[in-house]
Amino acid sequence: MTKKSRYLLLTLSFLVFSSLSTAQTDQLNHLIDKWHKAAADADAVTFFGLMSDDCIYIGTDASERWVKREFYQFAKPYFDKGEAWEFDPIERNMYFSENGKFAWFEELLDTWMGVCRGSGVLKKASEGWKICHYHLSITVPNEKIDEYLELIEVEKQERPK
Repeated sequence: MTKKSRYLLLTLSFLVFSSLSTAQTDQLNHLIDKWHKAAADADAVTFFGLMSDDCIYIGTDASERWVKREFYQFAKPYFDKGEAWEFDPIERNMYFSENGKFAWFEELLDTWMGVCRGSGVLKKASEGWKICHYHLSITVPNEKIDEYLELIEVEKQERPK
């Protein structure tokens, strides 16, 4: 194979891979946006349908670590009232495993709690991509960290021993 042929093959491979990667990123961004919209619309069928059966959801409180069925039980009353939660993505970064079977992301969200950070993992299943892990955290601006620490100290002191 000539140098020119190798260069052409390498360039073509890069373009094909980049195109596939962009298409997959777009597909998964759409899926995550759909998941957030389902929560905002109180559409439990879609929201929980986009999660794998073994999904873990970690909320903002230290006690909030749920497997899917536990999270469903917790969230069901909110969905039933038509008042779940609304998280609007501000930005998101997506990454893929080499074998293409897993993707992970981090995102900033505009929420009723202020700017939050979500991070998650998706896995490719026979029925398509599913969210298998999600972690939501509240962001604290650096200039507010002392105030935050004071609140945490008060909370610690008020806890029953």
